[in-house]
Amino acid sequence: MASFLFWLAVVTLLFVLGAAIEFAVGNRSLSRLQGLPPLTGADAPKVSVIVAARNEVRKIEQGLQSVLAQDYPNLEFIVVDDRSTDETGGILDRMAGGDPRLHVVHVTDLPNGWLGKTHAMHLGAERATGKLLLFTDADVVMERTVISRAVGHLRRENIDHLAVTPQLRMPGRLLSMFGGAFALFFGLYAKPWKARDPKSSRHIGIGAFNLVHTDVYRTVGGHRPVAMRPDDDMKLGKLIKKHGFRQDMVLSDGLIVVEWYSSVGELIRGLEKNSFAGVDYNLAIVVGASIAQLAVFVWPLLALLVTHGATWWLNLAIVALLAAWYVDNAHSHGATRWHCVGIPVTALLFQYIIWRATLKTLWNRGIDWRGTHYSLQELKANKV
Repeated sequence: MASFLFWLAVVTLLFVLGAAIEFAVGNRSLSRLQGLPPLTGADAPKVSVIVAARNEVRKIEQGLQSVLAQDYPNLEFIVVDDRSTDETGGILDRMAGGDPRLHVVHVTDLPNGWLGKTHAMHLGAERATGKLLLFTDADVVMERTVISRAVGHLRRENIDHLAVTPQLRMPGRLLSMFGGAFALFFGLYAKPWKARDPKSSRHIGIGAFNLVHTDVYRTVGGHRPVAMRPDDDMKLGKLIKKHGFRQDMVLSDGLIVVEWYSSVGELIRGLEKNSFAGVDYNLAIVVGASIAQLAVFVWPLLALLVTHGATWWLNLAIVALLAAWYVDNAHSHGATRWHCVGIPVTALLFQYIIWRATLKTLWNRGIDWRGTHYSLQELKANKV
């Protein structure tokens, strides 16, 4: 056992060191939105901003006002009210009455073979008249130059699809710690700095900000090929990359903010729909990823209590390197650096969320999302 723990520490240390270096180089290779010059001039292509909203009465007005206040000169806004049962529809109609650029579509029925959100975005895109489509969420708040900067970068770099990371804001230390850890875990999963490399299969898509050429969107089939994907943002990015189009990701530098979840319970329920979907409903991947995550992010700290000698020093080095890795990644994503102390706790919470979502999906033979049940058979059949 002592020999096994020693070699586990060696392998883990090498992995963490390699990952920390890759993140440091990769994050620094990404452009930052605040440093990108806004697009100016009369030739600005028309951008259709598409928002899917369902029961967003708490956040819809603030987010939509920030989008309507963008300084970009050529915009239209299409908000699809997806069967809301609260006052969302009324708020949207009132706002549309004060801004002729804002078009509201009310959906009352969901066709078979669609998730509510993917259907709403596809429907909005069908009504769009812009040369560019911007898919964003109802709870996203943008600084007024965001679209100008993003479109300018897309045109200068000749990119077909641009994703921008939002800065996550959540109340309380545990949720804030989880937001920083989630950025780290997502980076391990997606390695977004590789999305721009045409030789890499890595791809990117961010629900808060997916900007794509309309003709590219239509060429890949719009949201129809990902109609039953809860992780539609990433899978739309994968679809675009598979068709040979160019994509990139930019760090928002706090110019895009999402108040993600307001409580731990809301966080757990919110990630329930796409945690298992992210690995294509493959139980073996969930098991393997769980073992690896516990070995990297939880065990080294526990090992300081039960090991000694060279193994103890190796695990101490791992813990220190994990903290440095977190701090460096937090700098890129606007997270709080000292929250690195919560890595083991947030990793365990992440494991709980993944396993709860996995077992619940298997037990219920599908997912329940915003009042609608979607069968596992339908979900698994929609592979990209």
